[in-house]
Amino acid sequence: MAASEFSHEAESKGFAWFLGILFALSIIFIIVLAGYWSIEPKPFDVIAEAKARQNAQGLDKFPNGYVYANSLVHIAEVLLYKPGGYLTNDVGVPGLLLDNIPSWEYGALIMLRDGASALRNHLARAQSQSAEDPDLARAEPYFYYERNSWALPSTEAEYEKGISALHTYMTRLADSEHKNPGHFYSRADNLWQYVEIIIKRLGGISTRLAASTDRYEAYDIQQEKSAAISQTTWLKLDDEFWQARGSCWALLHILKAIKWDFRLILEDKRAMDTVEIMIHEMENALAPITSPVILNGDGYGISANYSLAMASYVSRASAAALDLRDVMNRG
Repeated sequence: MAASEFSHEAESKGFAWFLGILFALSIIFIIVLAGYWSIEPKPFDVIAEAKARQNAQGLDKFPNGYVYANSLVHIAEVLLYKPGGYLTNDVGVPGLLLDNIPSWEYGALIMLRDGASALRNHLARAQSQSAEDPDLARAEPYFYYERNSWALPSTEAEYEKGISALHTYMTRLADSEHKNPGHFYSRADNLWQYVEIIIKRLGGISTRLAASTDRYEAYDIQQEKSAAISQTTWLKLDDEFWQARGSCWALLHILKAIKWDFRLILEDKRAMDTVEIMIHEMENALAPITSPVILNGDGYGISANYSLAMASYVSRASAAALDLRDVMNRG
């Protein structure tokens, strides 16, 4: 009887050890997977990606607007198909526990939406009263679908429909003999209208990053009195930083596409250097991060202030965008 009890106790301890080891391995696996999913996507070559898409679609031409449209497509594809997929709407671990990459996704999504709206409302229309492109009219609303829906329908399913509609537009854009060919008008007034949107986005990003500092106060000019802007709480500092980083990542590729598709007008207006400045500042904003956490030091303290460093790059890009707007608006 004693031997039987001893054997039963040993089996219980062995099973407990097995469960403990299994639990520890599961935790390690989740941590490693979370780290892998948290790797920030790298920039891509917009021209190389457009040429690859051109070959995949079996197209002969590489018209103006193709690089821009394809850059929007590839930004959306990176959001959906990067390691871990689209994380914002995850309801399981480790995606549910992550917040940096979902914030990054939201920043990139904002720029994707702005780019798709500009393409539909300005870049693909000859005049303000021209009929809008049917595929772009279908594509844009899909990217405005709620970003955290996990079912019926899921966010991914809707964004994939937007990607498909953009693919159709790109095919029509490259086929001038199509009964309803696509159009892209790389005119100064069209670019000016989109740059206005970029200026506002960059200004908002810069303001939110500045609000992550220990001392931040903005002034309400209309009311002629100071109005304290609520500081970003320390739990949200990294979220604001990663959202800004995602926006800069997406805008970097859109600017490179603009540099290609609007190259003739940019050279004619002597504005190519201005676009280069914006691209350079976006690349600076995406410099590798050497700290495992986002640091926001105070003033001239011993630790860096990541938010202010990024805000400086964004502000310089915004200043260049103001110059670009003025040049494009000049007769």
